[in-house]
Amino acid sequence: MSEQTRYAISASWVVPMEPENTVLKDHTVIIEQDKIIDLLPTAELQQRYPDISVEALPGHALIPGLINMHAHSAMTLMRGLADDLQLSVWLNDHIWPAEQRWMGPEYVHNGAQLAVLEYLRGGITLFNDNYFYPDVTAAVTSQAGLRACIGLPVINFPTTWARNTDEYFARGLEIHQSLKGDKLITTAFAPHAPYSVDDDSFLRIRKLAEEMDIPIHLHLLETAGEIADSERDFGLRPLARMQQLNLLDTRLLAVHMTALNDADIETVARHGVNVVHCPESNLKLASGICPVAKLLDAGVNVSVGTDGAASNNDLDLLGEIRTAALLAKGFSGNPEAVPAATALAMITINAARALGMEHQLGSLVPGKQADICAVDLSAPETQPIHNVISHLVYATNRQQVQHVWVAGRRLLRNREPLTLDVEEITSNARVWQKRVGKDYVAQAGA
Repeated sequence: MSEQTRYAISASWVVPMEPENTVLKDHTVIIEQDKIIDLLPTAELQQRYPDISVEALPGHALIPGLINMHAHSAMTLMRGLADDLQLSVWLNDHIWPAEQRWMGPEYVHNGAQLAVLEYLRGGITLFNDNYFYPDVTAAVTSQAGLRACIGLPVINFPTTWARNTDEYFARGLEIHQSLKGDKLITTAFAPHAPYSVDDDSFLRIRKLAEEMDIPIHLHLLETAGEIADSERDFGLRPLARMQQLNLLDTRLLAVHMTALNDADIETVARHGVNVVHCPESNLKLASGICPVAKLLDAGVNVSVGTDGAASNNDLDLLGEIRTAALLAKGFSGNPEAVPAATALAMITINAARALGMEHQLGSLVPGKQADICAVDLSAPETQPIHNVISHLVYATNRQQVQHVWVAGRRLLRNREPLTLDVEEITSNARVWQKRVGKDYVAQAGA
């Protein structure tokens, strides 16, 4: 089917995401090359497209390919390495030392492959990545046929990727140039956080991001401690510092944002900052809770990311929005906060909007790219089906993702990846388990 220039996918339901909160029963998506060219009732298919090849998926819902807005893909190899710790202890005493010891092209290649496999089997067709050796992750993603926004890392300490700030910029700009014109891979600047990047680097990033017309992907307001440290070191809250540096605009993807007050929310809304919510990672690290309901009420565009598998510990975006919706209700005391349709929008059209790609991705409408996920709702666990969108958020799990297409190319059939070697990827992960795990033999389960 991938070799055909025009074909049809019929399903019991299509959830186009535009218009909002819409479910089309017994509809068909028509694809030509990499784009959706039509969406129509299946009953009209033979009359309008009499000779077209059709894949019928009864009991399935077609939704846009899911977009994971915050990921550290290669960190899949640290899954479960250092659990149940505070963020500062987890990062400083475990993650950064392990990266200094093990991180390199082979590590990132194998870790990114494992993540891409998990993304694909969970219906994720695009991920917004923030990690070292971004060229390696980009190559793995291209080979698999997925999309990615690849972060160009900047941090004010040496790693095996770069020895100093100038080298971070030089290598990042080289990678950006090498990926220009790629139909599936874009780039973003990825300064780590306000506490690990200096003012001069932020000013340089702002200037270059404007010239290159790319986003800025930043951990921001992740903990209360971050605020106290910023006030001590800079005399400003982190958000005020970013405002002073002119980084607050629609280009900014502000990740976590758990330590917001009402004045911060008004500032974020006024400047059009995009907020990326990572509920499960924040809960696990006890970093705080992003006030999603207040942000949405203020008109802020909110999307969702899984964060890395070292702090989540899975890359399950359907599970993430269930947590996001339930957490918003419990935190706000309002059961109407973040309804199912809004939660699903956070990993589809809202995410595409955050990346400036809403005219290409995020919904199943004619003219957009054919990034499609087919979810099987026929299992007893999702019966009866009163509300498809509700089921997708509150009752469905990623094991029900059966088929995935990216740019019209089929990458997953009956949960079997067509561009990735599951056995090889799993075997490589076990090799890293032995290498990395020997340093942590004292941990439970090692």
